[in-house]
Amino acid sequence: MSTLARLAGLSRSLAIYYLPLLWRGRRLARFYRDFIRPGDLCFDVGAHVGSRAWLWSRLGARVVAVEPQPDCQTLLRFFYGRHPRITLVNAALGAAAGQAELLISRRTPTVTTLSPEWAAQVGQRDASFAQVRWDTAVTVPLLTLDDLIARYGRPAFCKIDVEGFELEVLRGLSQPLPALSVEFLPAAPERALACLDYLAALGSYEWNYAPGESHRWAMPGWLDSAAMKQYLQSRPLAAGSGDVYGRLKECRV
Repeated sequence: MSTLARLAGLSRSLAIYYLPLLWRGRRLARFYRDFIRPGDLCFDVGAHVGSRAWLWSRLGARVVAVEPQPDCQTLLRFFYGRHPRITLVNAALGAAAGQAELLISRRTPTVTTLSPEWAAQVGQRDASFAQVRWDTAVTVPLLTLDDLIARYGRPAFCKIDVEGFELEVLRGLSQPLPALSVEFLPAAPERALACLDYLAALGSYEWNYAPGESHRWAMPGWLDSAAMKQYLQSRPLAAGSGDVYGRLKECRV
C-alpha cells in the first residue's frame, strides 16, 4: 500500500471526525455533559484520530486515549503528545494481557480490527464493506480494562469502539463502570447483544441508543436490557451503525 493511499485514509478519518465539530461541537458537548464533568477520568478505547479525547478534554476531563494503529499513534502524538489532560496508550485492549494481530485497512482505517471473524462477517452481510480490504497485519500489545483502572483509576465514562472486538475488551473488566458506550453494527448484532449480557452481569444498567454519529437519543427514556436488546434486533441493515450507551442506575445524573 502506497504512502499516498495511507495518507488518503488518514485524511478521510480526520475529515469524518473533526470537521463535524465545526458545526456540531456544541451539541456534542451538551450530549457528553450528561456523563462527563470537569475533573472526571474518561477512557477512549479505540481513540483513532482523537476527536473524542479532544472534546472530552475541552469539558475538563482527564482522558486516557487507547489506540493500537501505528499511523494513528503518530497523529495522536503530534496532536496530543504534550496535552496536559490527555494520556496516550499505544496498545489495544482485550480479555487478557499479551499480544494480538491487528488487521489494518489502510484506505479505510476506521474499520481496522482485531477480529478476523468480524471482518469476514460484515464483509459478507453488509454491502458498504464490499470494497474494504484489510491489507496489513501488525502485532500489537494487549492490555485489559482492569489494567488501565489499576494504573489510572476508575473512569466516569468509557467509550469502546473497536470494530467487533468490544466483547473481548469487556471481558477484561471485572467491575461495573458508571457509564460507557459500545459500538453497534446491524450486520453483526449478536456482538453488541453479548456486550449487554456481560455488563448486566456486572451491574444494574439502563440503556439508550444514538444512531450513527448523530449524538441524538433514539428513545425519549432509558430502557432495561431486555427492551434494548429487542430494539437492537429490530434495527435494519440499512440503518447503519450507532452506539449503545449504558449507565448504572445508581449513578444517574
